[in-house]
Amino acid sequence: MRLTEARISHLAHLVRKSLQKAEAAVFTDESAAHREAKAVLLSYARMEEGADAAAREKISRLSRRVHEGEREWDILYKKYFEEEMFRRKL
Repeated sequence: MRLTEARISHLAHLVRKSLQKAEAAVFTDESAAHREAKAVLLSYARMEEGADAAAREKISRLSRRVHEGEREWDILYKKYFEEEMFRRKL
C-alpha cells in the first residue's frame, strides 16, 4: 500500500497523540512535532518504496519469466523485499 500525503499526516497525528496520551513525550511545539513525525514517516515510506522497486527489479532480471500474481512471484517478492529492508536496516 502506498502512503499518500494525507495518510502520512494522519499517522503522524496519531503517533503524536499516542505519545502524549501515554505521557511518553511532552511537546512544547505541537506543529513542529507533527512536522517531524511526518518527516520520519515519509522517509520510511520512501525507503520502503525503494525496497519494493529493488525486489521487483530482481524478479524481472531472472533468467526465467515469473509473472506477478503467481505463487512463485509472491515468494520471491517477499524474500527479496525482506532482504532489501534488512540491507536498508529497516
